[in-house]
Amino acid sequence: MAGRFFDDWQIGDHLSHEISRTVTETDNLLFSTMTHNPQPLHLDAEFAAKSEFGKILVNGTFTFALMVGLSVGETTLGTLIANLGYDKLVMPKPVFIGDTMRATTEVIALMPSKSRPQAGIITFKHELLNQRAEIVCQCLRMALVARRPA
Repeated sequence: MAGRFFDDWQIGDHLSHEISRTVTETDNLLFSTMTHNPQPLHLDAEFAAKSEFGKILVNGTFTFALMVGLSVGETTLGTLIANLGYDKLVMPKPVFIGDTMRATTEVIALMPSKSRPQAGIITFKHELLNQRAEIVCQCLRMALVARRPA
């Protein structure tokens, strides 16, 4: 199991996740259509070419999901009980087809669960960076994570 138990984390822990991912046209097309998002900026090359971006813009919810997904293996894989919420989601730069993404995570808060003594709540700050090291997405994720078994 790659994920860590609640007891294994400290405030200030920082991870640069090993896995990176180049966004493909298929990723963007499938995600947009599977989620019924008909936004022409994501699907219509002619429309997107006339926009301020000049080309297809990757679906923002895909970008967000990729950021969280790249972090799971080294944070909560096998130890997660539930994601409790996401906060302060921002996307300061656009993502385009062909961009290569990598994620970082920092632990900014730890709180033992009052209702579940076998678990604790971790607040992770996730950042997604492109190949130019520009932050393209950032959020806080609150996760209910198992404590190390006695």
